[in-house]
Amino acid sequence: MSKKLPFITPLIIALTLGLAPFTPEPHLLGKIRWIAGGGIGMGGMDYFDLLLHGAPWLWLLIRLFQWGLTLTKKE
Repeated sequence: MSKKLPFITPLIIALTLGLAPFTPEPHLLGKIRWIAGGGIGMGGMDYFDLLLHGAPWLWLLIRLFQWGLTLTKKE
């Protein structure tokens, strides 16, 4: 893992797998809109799908947070 940019791998995965399929809109955004609209008609598979498409973004946020902590400790 690169010490300078530890978030490159999670960023690439989040932008590819986290947003796939890209047309007509990213899958993750569609699921978030569905939940924001009340989640009427969502089944267990839809929530699992949200978890799978959201996991790379969560990983990216954790990496960015850890990277930010290492930057503040060095100062």
